[in-house]
Amino acid sequence: MKIEIITTPNEKLKETGFGSINTCQGMLSAISEMGHAVQVTVCKTKADLGNIIARKPDLVVLAVKYIPTDNDGDIWLSEYFMSYKMNFTGSFRNILEFDSNKVLAKTILQNKGIATAKYFTTVPGKHRSENELPIKFPLFLKPIDAANGNGIDDSSWVKNFSEFEAKVLSLYALFSQPILVEEYLDGREFTVAIINKSDGEFIVSAIEIIPPESKNGLRILGLKVKRDNTEALKKIENIEILNKIKQLALNSFINLGIRDFARIDIKANKNGDCFFMEADLVPGLTPDSSYFPKSCEIEFGLSYDEVIQLMLDNALYRAQLFPTISHLTTPPIMADQVSGF
Repeated sequence: MKIEIITTPNEKLKETGFGSINTCQGMLSAISEMGHAVQVTVCKTKADLGNIIARKPDLVVLAVKYIPTDNDGDIWLSEYFMSYKMNFTGSFRNILEFDSNKVLAKTILQNKGIATAKYFTTVPGKHRSENELPIKFPLFLKPIDAANGNGIDDSSWVKNFSEFEAKVLSLYALFSQPILVEEYLDGREFTVAIINKSDGEFIVSAIEIIPPESKNGLRILGLKVKRDNTEALKKIENIEILNKIKQLALNSFINLGIRDFARIDIKANKNGDCFFMEADLVPGLTPDSSYFPKSCEIEFGLSYDEVIQLMLDNALYRAQLFPTISHLTTPPIMADQVSGF
């Protein structure tokens, strides 16, 4: 098959998708091993996208959600390629909103009875005293849509109203958007890589993330920790906890209508109760540091090439069956089709 990996310079993106151009080149190598004709295409304009349509690849691998342009605004790639009936990897445009808007994902899942951390949103001046806050301190504040730990640091954990006001003001100044405020969960942190194969089987890989302890005795997975790769990634040894985390992640994946793959973040309180935190639908794929490939490696011993090939399995199946349309209805999910339980 003819395959193109589509990316864009990420200087203007809040979220960088699969990763750098070098990451895309690593993906190219993995896909080449499968016998496909593959290339990496860096897109900056709508004309660049038009050239891809003219080349008529059998499948486009979307390494980012959108490309920002000067004249046409943000062009969402799934929406663009779907309009040309071209097969693409990952979820549809409306589902990708759950990645960009953490509140929307939490609301959908909460309405479906899936446990999420209690939350509300705020802007400067909206809540004028502690009595007006819907949730009691301590609280945790972060941007609604920024990825990769942007806006998250020790000051995200607030224990009184003056700290709350200060963090709201600083986040709003940086991101110019409402701030997500959650109850602070003081337990362990987990992430789960999920791949949906063409036969309906799910590969569910869960690991624990342990950020370094800060000077305040906190373990917060923020921008600096992620940038410096100072967090520890560990196999989950307790089978009962492992299965509970996987089931919550899989339920979140299914109920959000996600296609092909995603990474689901989960956090626990000190009692061991687990809660959905957010979904990453274009997860980082940097070989040595990104949580998605590391989860698959740590739990199942999968190589980087194997992870990339499995992630493409569903999309390649669609391209083989329906070369002129962009999607195939997901088959019913059976209990024996879930791998890793």
